[in-house]
Amino acid sequence: MLIGFYTAPFRNEPFERVVEFASKAGFKALEVLCGVGSGHIDAQQVLRTGGGKIKQLIESAGLTISALAMYGNTLAPDQTERRRFLSSLHKMIDAAAILGVEVVCTLAGMPMPNKTKLQTIEEDAPKAFRRLCEHAAEKGIKIALENWYATNLQTLLHWDRFFEVVNYDNIGLNFDPSHLVWQDIDYLYAAEKFADRIFHVHAKDTMILWHRRRYIGNQEHGWWRYVIPGFGVIDWGQLIGILRSNGYDGVLSIEHEDASLPREEGLIKGLKYLRQFV
Repeated sequence: MLIGFYTAPFRNEPFERVVEFASKAGFKALEVLCGVGSGHIDAQQVLRTGGGKIKQLIESAGLTISALAMYGNTLAPDQTERRRFLSSLHKMIDAAAILGVEVVCTLAGMPMPNKTKLQTIEEDAPKAFRRLCEHAAEKGIKIALENWYATNLQTLLHWDRFFEVVNYDNIGLNFDPSHLVWQDIDYLYAAEKFADRIFHVHAKDTMILWHRRRYIGNQEHGWWRYVIPGFGVIDWGQLIGILRSNGYDGVLSIEHEDASLPREEGLIKGLKYLRQFV
């Protein structure tokens, strides 16, 4: 199992700078912000050039790319916007195949207007994801959906239903336990139950501010926040043990959303903490 990080906090800096930092700090993998005409890896450019320079850069730094990532609304209500984003995902899948990257990360989409998340999953997700999954399968690519609570994959009920109606072996989870903790959903149970669907893992912790929760209750916001692994309540030893025992040998990708720690410092602290378990 390797430790890496998601490159989005460096979005305004050259990819070479990210690779240099990652290598010197001791990381082994990168989940790379990708786009068409933007991002640290431009999918369109990879399709044009073959990605030789990127491969050389990564290999010379002793790194691997755990996933290409493009987080947007796959189920945008505006059909033109939806087609544009899905087209970009298709190009990212093609770029991943060229670069030898096995996983692409995205989202399951937001609930459609005037529909619940379950209704959106049942009525809209199958059509939108069918071609995406089939195209990815042709290229040997797995699609990992982050379980961000605002999307259609908020709870385990949503996960179950989504994988029932979008029933492809190559679509699964970019498993992020931090989104489950504050909902009081058992992240250890989730990791066990959906083990065969976990294709990538976001290493992000959750700190519970109990004094705030006692004051405002659990229906308000502001009583929890996302932090670097080791600064919250997640039992990373247990979680990683469950992942290992179920065959996961991929990457723990630190997603830095901890406002209390500077970018590089936070990532390095997360790396040092997680190392004891891998």
